[in-house]
Amino acid sequence: MIRKIFSYLVPITIYKAKSSWSKSIEITLNHGQLVLDSENTNYSYGSLQRILRLGLKTIGFRQIKKMDRVLVLGVAGGSVIKTLVDDIQYKGTITGVEIDAEVIQIANRYFNLDAIPKLNLVVADAFEYVLQTNTKYDLIIVDVFQDTTMPNFLFENFFTKKLCSLLEVNGYILFNTMILNSIDEQRNSKYSSEFYQPNFRIKKIPRIENHNELLIIEKLK
Repeated sequence: MIRKIFSYLVPITIYKAKSSWSKSIEITLNHGQLVLDSENTNYSYGSLQRILRLGLKTIGFRQIKKMDRVLVLGVAGGSVIKTLVDDIQYKGTITGVEIDAEVIQIANRYFNLDAIPKLNLVVADAFEYVLQTNTKYDLIIVDVFQDTTMPNFLFENFFTKKLCSLLEVNGYILFNTMILNSIDEQRNSKYSSEFYQPNFRIKKIPRIENHNELLIIEKLK
């Protein structure tokens, strides 16, 4: 209780380690809440949870609650999964894909992800998983980072086309991106302006929490 009170004055480190994929993984008690951070950015909870929650709210909580299957690419601490379960009261199946097995262990230990029913956590590369699966989803959340770096494959047409093929009609892709410089700005502008898939439309929610931009892709009838 005392640590929680002090965390409103200064963040308190609860756990710190390195993994094979991240230079640094840190659990911090900040303003009374546990958050998961990498070396240079928030990985789960805190600002990231607010960003993705806004994206889900834009799609519509009621609509999401009625969905059957959700795919999360990039689980980290699982804050978006907690938003789905706790805030939206989502009862369907969630598949979470995370490349870093050590992060999954931390998420289970500190955020109790393994207690969530109908959650299937898969340790795999998001690119490989998307290419290999043929399962259809109503919602796909893309939140793939290595610290502040986004893999190039996320913006390649081949990957986008395969990702879109996994969506059910009236389904959505919620794509979280980070813009830190003019190169990132140009990348996102190019992706949005050149995006074309039959029966799909894309919209942007720019400059959330200063550096994030959400892309929402909808599959029409």
